[in-house]
Amino acid sequence: MALTKDVRETVQADAKRDPAFRRGLLSDALESLLSGEVTLGKELLRDYINATVGFPKLAAHTKIHAKTLHQMFGPRGNPTANNLFEIVAYLQHAEGVRFEVRSGRAALRAKHRPLGMRQPLGLLRRRNKK
Repeated sequence: MALTKDVRETVQADAKRDPAFRRGLLSDALESLLSGEVTLGKELLRDYINATVGFPKLAAHTKIHAKTLHQMFGPRGNPTANNLFEIVAYLQHAEGVRFEVRSGRAALRAKHRPLGMRQPLGLLRRRNKK
């Protein structure tokens, strides 16, 4: 599902302007990866990186050449788990959030709790850093 240049530019402009949109974009990228939609997850991460830290700054932090990073998040890219998790950790730090993975069972159990005791449902829950 390749995005057109106009859509990509709109996504980047929205991400630069709206912190909630930016965090949502990162969250959607990670949820896509975790649910097995790797191509979509990589594409969303690429859009997020372009709209925020940029590949040159990410390359400097990870010590991975910018061109290699572009290839990792391209349609045929295949980042190693080590590289992917290092990048995700850096992006969370740069955004000032931390995502947690919760099992589907835990989310279902939370659904059956009384209203005042429910936790947010979903695979990922964002915690803003203070």
